[in-house]
Amino acid sequence: MTLKDLSPAAETLTTTSLRERIAAELSRAMRERDGVRTGTLRLILAAVRDRDVAARAADCTTGCEEAEILAILAKMVRQREDSSRVYDEAGRPDLAEREREEIAVIREFLPEPLEGEELKAAARAIIDELGASGLKDMGRSVEAMKARYAGRINVTAAAGEIKKLLS
Repeated sequence: MTLKDLSPAAETLTTTSLRERIAAELSRAMRERDGVRTGTLRLILAAVRDRDVAARAADCTTGCEEAEILAILAKMVRQREDSSRVYDEAGRPDLAEREREEIAVIREFLPEPLEGEELKAAARAIIDELGASGLKDMGRSVEAMKARYAGRINVTAAAGEIKKLLS
């Protein structure tokens, strides 16, 4: 299996930044006249640009970094999951389906999430690295997990795992 077989976006994974990959995918979606994909990618880039502007206002000249972009994408997925649930409850399956289509587009740019045994091992590694010994160290441990695995963890699940290990 080659890198090209993995996904359309995986081709550029090794040589370009996340921001560049999103922009390239937007160009391709526009050429293919894929309305949902084009709209979703434009929303992503707009959110990143908003964060860039906020960073410049705070005297950060580099703008939005990869970890911040991953956080933006994770937030967008959570928002759309909530919206699709609300639309389903309100009897609007058409709008719920649109939200799920947008989620699929956004998830293409997120790394594989840490789950199950991999999450447990990561939590154990963070606890060992920090020398955490009790629940008083939970906040510090969760922050370290968020920083190291940006965009890959569900913070609630990670906090639960850390709490189990520290109890």
